Amino acid sequence: MDRTPAAVTADALLEQALLEEAAKKSGLLWVRADGQEQARPLWHAWHDGAVVVVGEGGEQPLHGLAPGTGATVTVRSKDKGGRLTGWHARVVELAPGSPQWLGAVEELKGKRLNAPDTDAITERWARECRVLRLEPSGPLTEGPGAMPDGSHAARPMATPATTRRPIPAGLPKLLFKRR
Repeated sequence: MDRTPAAVTADALLEQALLEEAAKKSGLLWVRADGQEQARPLWHAWHDGAVVVVGEGGEQPLHGLAPGTGATVTVRSKDKGGRLTGWHARVVELAPGSPQWLGAVEELKGKRLNAPDTDAITERWARECRVLRLEPSGPLTEGPGAMPDGSHAARPMATPATTRRPIPAGLPKLLFKRR
């Protein structure tokens, strides 16, 4: 494989384009903070060369994501749900009201579905939430022709929620009645 500076630059540009396009088109990322065992799903937006997420304070939890730490990001396909690419990211917290924060929030507002306070969402995020940038650092860890083997299936996260209850007595009659 050609490893001249021009080829390396072309490879880096192609990786950047793949990363950006995948992140823009995907509605959900899987993010595992350094030191955490499981990746967590996060909705996001792409802004100014990085993924931006908003969390805490009534929004999605940002388990283990702290400024100055790292994370592993996996992007899935929006239509099929399969893995597209993955990379290591550096976590940067944006200061509320800063120009970078305002730009990120504008992108995120368009992606936030069913917000209870669409008119005052910016003020609420500034007051209660954290806006983080996940800046790509280093080459892609996964991509076309370089996907890991195995299913990557994970045990479901622990939760007190349950849907297992006794089946109502009349349900079998409803399900299996002939028309």
